[in-house]
Amino acid sequence: MEKRLVTKGTEVGNSIQVEEDYNSYTYEEPPTYRKVVYDVFLWLLSNIFDCFFREIRSRGRYKIPRQGPIIFVAAPHANQFIDPVILMGQVKRAVNKRVSFLVAEKSLKRKAIGTFARCAMSIGVSRAQDNLKPGTGKITINMDEPRKVIGHGTKFTKECSPQGLIGLPRSLGNVTIESVESDTELTIRKEFRMNKSEVKSLLTKGTSFKFAPKVNQREVYHRVFEHLYHDQCVGIFPEGGSHDRTDLLPLKAGVAIMALGCMSKHPDINVRIVPCGMNYFHPHKFRSRAVVEFGNPIEISSELVAKYNNSETNRDAVKELLDTISEGLRAVTVTCPDYETMMVVQAVRRLYAGHLSAKLPLALVIEMNRRLVHGYTTFKDDPRIMQLKEDVLKYNANLRHFNIPDHQVETAKINFTRNLGLLIFRSLRLLVSVILALPGIIMFSPVFIVAKTISKKKAREALAASTVKIKANDVIATWKILIGMGFAPLLYTFWSALITCYFHVSITENKFVSFAAIYILCSMLTYSALIIGDNGMDVFKSLRPLYLSITTPESLKDLQKERCVLAEKITETVNTLGPQIFPDFDAGSLFDKYKNGYSQFDEEEEDRKTSELRRRRLLKKKKQGIERKKEISSTESEEESDAVSMINSDNSLSNIPIFSTSGARSGSVSSLTSLSSGFEIVEDMTREDELSRKIAHAVREKRFLD
Repeated sequence: MEKRLVTKGTEVGNSIQVEEDYNSYTYEEPPTYRKVVYDVFLWLLSNIFDCFFREIRSRGRYKIPRQGPIIFVAAPHANQFIDPVILMGQVKRAVNKRVSFLVAEKSLKRKAIGTFARCAMSIGVSRAQDNLKPGTGKITINMDEPRKVIGHGTKFTKECSPQGLIGLPRSLGNVTIESVESDTELTIRKEFRMNKSEVKSLLTKGTSFKFAPKVNQREVYHRVFEHLYHDQCVGIFPEGGSHDRTDLLPLKAGVAIMALGCMSKHPDINVRIVPCGMNYFHPHKFRSRAVVEFGNPIEISSELVAKYNNSETNRDAVKELLDTISEGLRAVTVTCPDYETMMVVQAVRRLYAGHLSAKLPLALVIEMNRRLVHGYTTFKDDPRIMQLKEDVLKYNANLRHFNIPDHQVETAKINFTRNLGLLIFRSLRLLVSVILALPGIIMFSPVFIVAKTISKKKAREALAASTVKIKANDVIATWKILIGMGFAPLLYTFWSALITCYFHVSITENKFVSFAAIYILCSMLTYSALIIGDNGMDVFKSLRPLYLSITTPESLKDLQKERCVLAEKITETVNTLGPQIFPDFDAGSLFDKYKNGYSQFDEEEEDRKTSELRRRRLLKKKKQGIERKKEISSTESEEESDAVSMINSDNSLSNIPIFSTSGARSGSVSSLTSLSSGFEIVEDMTREDELSRKIAHAVREKRFLD
């Protein structure tokens, strides 16, 4: 790729700052071997992930455009390494397109991650926080002027520069430098977050610091522009980093600038943005489930591009598109204000779904969770909801006391003779499963032990270095898979060599052929143990309800009665409050379809049926929506994205970050609260119609939960 380097002068204070303008590129089509490596790499990892996950599903694949450039925007970013591979695989299956993800340049330099990223044709992004290094002296802050940084023995004029970073030790926060007044004084764009007492104490008493020069992002943006212009796909996680929270982090504006900037530079193309919801059930656990949901493509109007090109309205254009992307992501993800709420919502969904069918499509599980979360946040102060939450928490506590899953409470029948026989039969079946799986478990156990140990260690390190993670579960699955991929081949080699050489087992006279054959047999043995182990674990989980029905039948009956009463109460509450949020709420018709096994019908026909209703509601709420947006634009949020606030009149891209800095990610509780409030203000009929249509789409899914 060639670039024409043009310099231009930008006035900064009383000086002229010379910037590089990477505005002209000669795009080169990736060679065939790179595409082959991409496809082989993706096929290999997809099969590995199929071992880690019990089920990986996608929903709404028909919405992905088959032609034209696409930006795939995915959230929440629950797994560092797993998320992009799963999304790449689902897109390849759906429309046979290759997605190039934006990754940190620092990651490309790592041996394992860097190799995988290059195989996936990733685009590297330099980040200022990756270049942080210790500064001279110490800094303090006068709390009366929190944006003024006072140095003691510092050399700000030599070490720091405007639009660079200054950071605190132990990843307690980074902020952008606005101006450097002298060797002992500089001004920062936004004050350090004082949400931690440790931060306030350090800045009051004096602390060491780190600094990093400004990183010019212009080249990355124009590389993305050319990538899109040549009908390619780009993937990005706009939250800026992985996390294990139940809600979305504030989105970075880089994705909006990529789309608008590309269409501004190349007016003849139409860039579309596809929101992708990465929904997991226990993402850090082995043999869990994942659902990737694709939302409606976001079309960018020529009016919005013109607004972006106008120096007076360019920032408003970016904010408007970013708000649209945010709503699109929330329509395809399940977000909760806290972990306890998520547990309550999942329990309510299980009890409410009991009136539908014994088994629901995975897509409908996601949709019901989403609707219940929306209902809870809307009516959380209602006395009925508060009492219902208490009852659900009490029921969950009783389940933990009996150590029994909810779905087995109702089916546990009190029949002493039958249950005793079933208990004996399943115990014998479990014993046989253990015997069959034991050789594979023993052979593969070192991988489990090493993976668990190292992943927990990495999680502790990530938790100490982050201000947005809760338990760092987003790191665990990544390291489990990486360690398994690296350690399993070595372990198979060890076992094969041991069996071939030490035990003198020869399948043929050629030892190399015998070694290869034994290697394959070892792999097959451990994979068979995996499949048998899945079935055995299901049998094992069913033993306790049978045991309780024999030893303490009265306690189990009481638990069943409690479940029945709670399920009726939940059903009544949902059916009463549901129509107030979703005008299309019709429990009876949908329930009947599931009870009668009606699980598929024409998707396009359903879309046509809802289009007229959507149009009418749009006209009705259009005026209200415009007024709400005016409210938002007139009141600037304190938690506004750094990238949005850095946009200037000439749309310079040199200092607009694509990923977050540590400072932007600190103070996560307050920023999440602010973001949630913002979305409640701008919520309009678009989300309602999206959800009403998705509940119809969910009915068409053929596969069911185990």
